[in-house]
Amino acid sequence: MNRRNLIHQIVIGGVTFFVLPQVLTSCSKDEDEPDPPGSPGGATNFTVDLNANPSLKNAGGSLITRSIIIINLGEGNFTALSSVCTHEGCEVGFDQSANNIKCPCHGSVYTNTGAVINGPAPRALRSYSITQAGDILTITL
Repeated sequence: MNRRNLIHQIVIGGVTFFVLPQVLTSCSKDEDEPDPPGSPGGATNFTVDLNANPSLKNAGGSLITRSIIIINLGEGNFTALSSVCTHEGCEVGFDQSANNIKCPCHGSVYTNTGAVINGPAPRALRSYSITQAGDILTITL
C-alpha cells in the first residue's frame, strides 16, 4: 500500500468514525427527554376561555397554546395533548376533515386522543387533564 492510499483510508475511516454515529442517532429521541422550549414548563395548570377562542366552541375546532393542542371532540368533550411530535419535536396540527392529528415534518399521524396511527413517531402524544366550568377550560399539567 502506498502512502496516498494509506492517507485516503485514514481520512475515510476518520470521517466514518465521527459522522456515522451522528447520522444513525439523528432521528431518535430519548424517552426521558425534558419538554421542549416553549412548553408549559413548571406551571401546574392554565385556563382557556371559550368566548375568547371561538374555534373551540364547535365540534372539530382546535387551538394550540403553550405547546398544548386542545380539540373539541363534540358533545361537550374536549381533549388536551402535547402539540410536540414525539418523533422530532415538530408542532403537530389537528386535521378536522380526517379527525386526526398530523405532523408536517415527517408524516406521523395520531388519533384525536393522541395514539399513534402512522409513524415514524415512536409513542403517543402526552395527554393532559382537562375540565370545563361554564365557558372556561382548565388544563392540568
